[in-house]
Amino acid sequence: MTQDSTVICSTGAAPAPAPAGSVPMNAMQKAVVKNMDWANSVPTYQVSRAITTDELDSLYKKVKEKGVTMSALLAKAVGMTLAKHPLMNAAYEQDAIKYNPDVNVAMAVAMPDGGLITPTLQKADQTDLYSLSRSWKDLVKRSFEKKLSPEEYSSGTFTISNLGMFGVSTFVSILPPGQGAIMAVAASTPTAVLQKNGMIGMVKQMTVTLTCDHRVIYGADAAKFLVDLADLLENDAMSLLM
Repeated sequence: MTQDSTVICSTGAAPAPAPAGSVPMNAMQKAVVKNMDWANSVPTYQVSRAITTDELDSLYKKVKEKGVTMSALLAKAVGMTLAKHPLMNAAYEQDAIKYNPDVNVAMAVAMPDGGLITPTLQKADQTDLYSLSRSWKDLVKRSFEKKLSPEEYSSGTFTISNLGMFGVSTFVSILPPGQGAIMAVAASTPTAVLQKNGMIGMVKQMTVTLTCDHRVIYGADAAKFLVDLADLLENDAMSLLM
C-alpha cells in the first residue's frame, strides 16, 4: 500500500540539533502527557490482523491523480465499517456505554515542534471520498498553522494512527480519552501467502492493530470489526467511491 505522509507528519526536513539540558514542554506536549496518564487507568487489550492491500493499492492509483489521499481512503473504509459496528464507535461512561450518533474518524498528526494532534473527519461514513480528502488536506494544513478549532481536533469517536510510511511492521497505539478504540496501521509489504488454488503467491499486506477499552468492547467485537474491514479493503474497495 502506498502511504501518504500527511497522516503522521511532513517529511524531508533535516532533523534539528538536539538541545542541551532540560527543555520545558509546550502546551500540546503537556496535553499528550495528561492523555497518556488517563490511558493508564483503562483496561485495554490489542487485536491484530493482516489485511491484503492489492485492491486498495489499485484503487489508490486511480484516484491519486484526482487529489485523493491514502488517509482519506483509510478514513472512509474505517467509517463505513464503524457504521456496521456501532459498539466500536462507542465509549465508556460511568456505568454506561455512550453510543455516538455520528462516525467521526480522527487521525493522528505529529506536530513539527512536538506533541501530536488528531484532526477529525466528521461523519466519515456518510461523506464522499473526494470531500473527505479535501477536508483532510485542509485540516492538516491548519494543524501545522495551529488554526484548528477544538471541535476539529477533539470530536473524534475513533482514531487511526498510521506509521506505515516509515516502514514500521507493527505497533500498538494508546487509547485516547473518550473513545472505545484506536487502530494502528503499519506498512504494507510483499508477503507470501497460500492462495485459494493451493499455490503460494505474493501479495501486499499491512498489519492493523486495535487497542480497545475492555469495559465496552470485547475481543469478539474487535475481531468482527476487523473481519469486515478486511473484507471491504480486500474484496470491495471500489465501494469507497460510492
